[in-house]
Amino acid sequence: MEYPFFLSLRFAALLHGGIKYILLRCDILIGGDMAAIQGLENSDFRIQKLGECSIDTPLSYSERNDDKVANFTKSGTRVVLNGRLYSHETESFKPLLLEAAGPRNKIYFDPSKVKAGIVTCGGLCPGLNNVIKGLVHSLSRYGVQNIIGFQHGFMGMLPDFSIPFMELNRSAVSGIHREGGTILGTSRGFGERTEDIVDTLEKMNINMFFTIGGDGTQKGALRISEECQRRGLKIAVVGIPKTIDNDLSFVRKSFGFETAVDKAVESVYSASVEAKSVVNGIGLVKLMGRESGFIAAHTALASSEADIVLVPEVPFSLEGKRGLFATIDACLAELGRAVIVVAEGAGQDLLRHFEERYREVDASGNKKIGDVGIYLRDQIIDHFRSLNRPMTMKYIDPSYIIRSQAANPNDSLYCSRLASNAVHAAMSGKTSMLTGLVHNYYVNIPIEMAVAKRNSINPDSSLWRGVLESTGQPPRMV
Repeated sequence: MEYPFFLSLRFAALLHGGIKYILLRCDILIGGDMAAIQGLENSDFRIQKLGECSIDTPLSYSERNDDKVANFTKSGTRVVLNGRLYSHETESFKPLLLEAAGPRNKIYFDPSKVKAGIVTCGGLCPGLNNVIKGLVHSLSRYGVQNIIGFQHGFMGMLPDFSIPFMELNRSAVSGIHREGGTILGTSRGFGERTEDIVDTLEKMNINMFFTIGGDGTQKGALRISEECQRRGLKIAVVGIPKTIDNDLSFVRKSFGFETAVDKAVESVYSASVEAKSVVNGIGLVKLMGRESGFIAAHTALASSEADIVLVPEVPFSLEGKRGLFATIDACLAELGRAVIVVAEGAGQDLLRHFEERYREVDASGNKKIGDVGIYLRDQIIDHFRSLNRPMTMKYIDPSYIIRSQAANPNDSLYCSRLASNAVHAAMSGKTSMLTGLVHNYYVNIPIEMAVAKRNSINPDSSLWRGVLESTGQPPRMV
């Protein structure tokens, strides 16, 4: 996701309509894509609350800024989402304000009476165990002693399957951050069984529910929160954004994304070595990215080895003077090899034999897609065979190797911060929200806003321009 990068920033604490907020003013806008927030001037980013906070927190932070003690987040602190270049003389500026995350000096829940539930849903992603550990540690710091993990996603919350839950404490999560996957297990789907899931929460006296997952999971969490409110249940539902494709709106990056790019770069290096070692060598690497090509784009930039990058947001053709085959020929003529990185959702319009599958969805509600990696591999081989030209193809699909990795240090740090801020929000009685990072500030975001639209690469953005500059591929391959 591309939020603006500023050449210089001025920070000021302002008072606007009785609300304190952090304003980011830019002198020169040198990059960034604001498409994700255009047209949202009247959007509501307020966070729902279960009630007033009247209980003194057990955390020993400070209200002062000059006592060398870590501070509470003051109520009313906001972060401006839409910092941008503008002329105050000719244009009125209406800031879009996100609530700053962090601990409050007054909380809603009595920690001794809290029973918290945690669930991990959807596909595997680096960092799941880190988030679980972070949630347990943060809850324990508040004095919460009753924490359970629902196993195998929303499936584990349904009586049909009789899946036992797992009791969690600091001892149970010790060392799990060094392991890939999730100790709770996962599954796709079942989030549409809202009433059954809320029945389980109610019967087990859960009053704090953390959902770790992507777009489908958080949509399920939103429905769960709405059903809790309909029943008058005081249950805080807080999400932690997990989508390896990095496609949740208003979240600068999802956890696991950085590790995914780190590991994907290794595959591109391998493809490059293979391609360089033979006559007319072609290395083809398929990466995750059903609707958003962020992993492919960032991997290409990080590796500096990709000659062609194909993403769902930018159409391409196989034939023609500017098509993929012609671009490959140009790479072979200049470099003697070609390294192609393709996101799994790219080129779906070319896979005619998968047309029927466009009307099908998987258990998570995602549209089924054809295997563009296999398709391109076979099409490129057939193209060179028809020309009677020698060529060696090396095809690499590291997707499940990447998904099962343990988080790298940066992702591990990020998971810990997301988890602690999710707990702070829940203890303050906030609900129907998830935690995220915007402009290097941790913020609380309404789930409804985060899942309203999938984030994707803007082909007009500096990110995609950077990819074109790194690869040298034509701006349009159609």
